[in-house]
Amino acid sequence: MKLSNPPQAKAIWLFVTILFIVFLFVPLGKMLALSLNVGDGIGLDNYTAIASSEGFQQVMLNSFFVATMSAMSATVLAFILAYTVHWTNLPKGFKKAIKVAALLPMLLPTVTYGFAIIYTFGKQGLLTQILGFQLFEHIYGFQGMWLGYTIYTLPIAFLLLNNTFQYLDKKFVIVSELMGDSSLRQFDMTVIRPLIGTFAAAMIQCFFLAFTDFGIPASIGGQYKVIATELYTQILGASPSFEKGAVVALFMLIPSILSIAILWYVARFNVRYDSVENIDLPSSKIKDRVLALLSSAILFCLLMVFAVIFIIPWIKTWPYQMQFSTETVSKVLESANLMRVYKNSLIVAVLTAVFGTLITYFSALLCERSGLFNIGKFSIQSSALVTNTVPGMVVGIAYLMMFSGSAVANTIFIIVISNIIHYFATPYLMSKNALAKMNLGWETTASLLGDSWFATLRRVVIPNSFFTLIEVASFYFISAMVTISAVIFISGAKTMVLTTKIVELQHFARFDEIFILSLMILLTNICALILFASIRHLYSRRLYGTSKIITEKAVTAKAV
Repeated sequence: MKLSNPPQAKAIWLFVTILFIVFLFVPLGKMLALSLNVGDGIGLDNYTAIASSEGFQQVMLNSFFVATMSAMSATVLAFILAYTVHWTNLPKGFKKAIKVAALLPMLLPTVTYGFAIIYTFGKQGLLTQILGFQLFEHIYGFQGMWLGYTIYTLPIAFLLLNNTFQYLDKKFVIVSELMGDSSLRQFDMTVIRPLIGTFAAAMIQCFFLAFTDFGIPASIGGQYKVIATELYTQILGASPSFEKGAVVALFMLIPSILSIAILWYVARFNVRYDSVENIDLPSSKIKDRVLALLSSAILFCLLMVFAVIFIIPWIKTWPYQMQFSTETVSKVLESANLMRVYKNSLIVAVLTAVFGTLITYFSALLCERSGLFNIGKFSIQSSALVTNTVPGMVVGIAYLMMFSGSAVANTIFIIVISNIIHYFATPYLMSKNALAKMNLGWETTASLLGDSWFATLRRVVIPNSFFTLIEVASFYFISAMVTISAVIFISGAKTMVLTTKIVELQHFARFDEIFILSLMILLTNICALILFASIRHLYSRRLYGTSKIITEKAVTAKAV
């Protein structure tokens, strides 16, 4: 079916194209040019110097090792949780609690994880005092980072596995039992093999996130150097070098290239069913109890780490004066500077949610609901692919090199733009997939009735994709509240946000204030989720009410 190609679609495509050229490809090109800058000419001397240095080689090995170990542990733990949700006969309330608790870390910045781990497992930590001994002897360095990265990537692995579990056909469990398969073979054939592609995707995604994260090594890395801290040192250290920083930033793209190749290879292992039957699994009380115990232990450890965030701010001086006190909380709330930072974070999150949703949604509309020329559609999809593979730190470094000294440097505007570009891929795919499922005949019918393209969008397409718009706005808002990797390089003294303020407070060891700011982020994100859920619920009621009225009128007309 041929879709219309109105002038508005071309204007929107031109706007989106200019946006990506100016705020993605040109900055990345500038960074590449700087990496080749050698004295008065160009060359690979910077690459040779960085790659051949023994310290950098060790940094790369550290990064690959800790990211790999974290990705493996996060995927295994996420699998246990997802398996418990979908492959047991446990109460629905327990399964819902698993889903909610598993996603909790997404509502906090990664830099908070490190401080929470210190105050939980350190020598004077909460868990250490409860147990009477220190569970992790060397919390600074590999052990702390491995634990932090596991917590950080667990929600992503869980989302991927939980989504795929919904499409596994449970009737094959019955078939396997009737054929007399052993429990191990049944588990392999009905669960493991259909999930191979998702396992690979989860591990690669977790690895990529851990490899490029800055918040956790900044708070708990100690002497265990990784590429994120190396990049920060090269750009904002004692003797900064944009040229060498650009080289290190480009080295961070290596996992992106590898991940695309591996994901393309493992796609052949995906299993597709002609139909999926949601049947009750055979009852196994022993299996259910074991998985309930394992899941409860995982969630308890997860929540235990974050418990200190709620406790420390109300203690006078941890761990020396353990009396309840509101002094620290009151001081933070009365601080005009800290509240200004919080206001900045809210402004950035709201603007990112509003404009990010508009840009990604209309980009998806051009690709799925318009007759835009193929090259135009390809340019948008290619840009989405690039944003999905460029780490936030690389975006921040590129902006620092490109816009330093310009009118937009250290402004709210550049922070919002970086958030929109950095997180573009996921909301774009969400919008694109939703729009692709809608009937293409709507636009044709509307045009025959004399409606313009925009009128059709307003009356038909947008109302039918309203829930996706809410999900996209929610994703952008939360991401903007917790992000740190890009904004650490492009925010200024007047445009500082909560996550960059947390990094600043770290240098003064003001951890009680750090936890209060973290609580503010968490509570703000929870309030935002409640608000988005309320909007979704009100729209559902309105939609149901409208459809009910239409149905009643149709029944009345038929009776007459």
